[in-house]
Amino acid sequence: MSDDFERLSKKTLVDLYTKMLKIRKFEEKTAELFAKGFIPGLVHLYIGEEAVAVGVCANLRNEDYVVSTHRGHGHSIAKGGDVKRMFAELLGKKTGYSKGRGGSMHMVIPEIGVMCSSGIVGAGIPIATGLGLAIDVKQTDQVVACFFGDGASNTGTFHEGINMAAAWKLPVIFVCENNLYAISVPFKKVALIKNVADRAVAYGIPGVVVDGMDVIAVYKAVKKAVKRAREGKGPTLIECKTYRFRGHYEGDPKKGATYRSEAEMSDWEKKCPIANFKTKLIEKSVLTESEAEDIIQKCIKEIEDAVEFAMESPYPSPEEILENLFV
Repeated sequence: MSDDFERLSKKTLVDLYTKMLKIRKFEEKTAELFAKGFIPGLVHLYIGEEAVAVGVCANLRNEDYVVSTHRGHGHSIAKGGDVKRMFAELLGKKTGYSKGRGGSMHMVIPEIGVMCSSGIVGAGIPIATGLGLAIDVKQTDQVVACFFGDGASNTGTFHEGINMAAAWKLPVIFVCENNLYAISVPFKKVALIKNVADRAVAYGIPGVVVDGMDVIAVYKAVKKAVKRAREGKGPTLIECKTYRFRGHYEGDPKKGATYRSEAEMSDWEKKCPIANFKTKLIEKSVLTESEAEDIIQKCIKEIEDAVEFAMESPYPSPEEILENLFV
């Protein structure tokens, strides 16, 4: 765990833990609802990667922007999304953030700055650059946090989007969540470089590699990048080395064990960002065992209440099919 642990306030530390735990409980319940047939389409869970979203978004203001991915539930929760409306969206209910029309891979919450979630790999990168350009034109001090996976780093949008943001010194923090696999393809088989962040040198911007299982390490790296962006010095490429504990999507055989070894999966699960952070909080007397358990129970209750809200919410009627299509 980072040496900077002691420099953060108790409130910040507890907030980081609580947000990660909320994401984990949300995703576990999502897996359960999907298995029971309540959620249409596909879901890609964020279990194991919670430290990245929370460490990044803890540095953002409400008016800052987030551009997300197909694995985006964690980003929305970390930015302040209401889990009641998120579950409603997953279930296709009209009380959802996109009135049930976006679903898991297209969660959009503009009131808290979540401007895009996309099922298309790498599609959010040029959108984030566009948002950065809008900020530059408006001359505000907002920033954009753009999340994408290691697979997206081999797309044209990655190179074009980051190069443009670098050339124009746009306030974008490009966050690569490198969980080692693009669906089932290992990054080491499709790139000769060791780190995605090494590519930053081609754009003349900082490239940073951090332990994506350590929320404090992510928080610290992003804090520096956000400061740089707000000061008009341009983007940073941050690569968070992380791991998804489940398969690429719900339904991926044996949680991805057809292309990942059991030993590898077991080793990464020992690095669980939530369990290890909880241990650290107790060791440093930030929380007692009892206080930590209270947070767990409160998160479970919040998730249960959210599911009840979503289940009881109505579906859109057929007559509403043409609503919200035109200005």
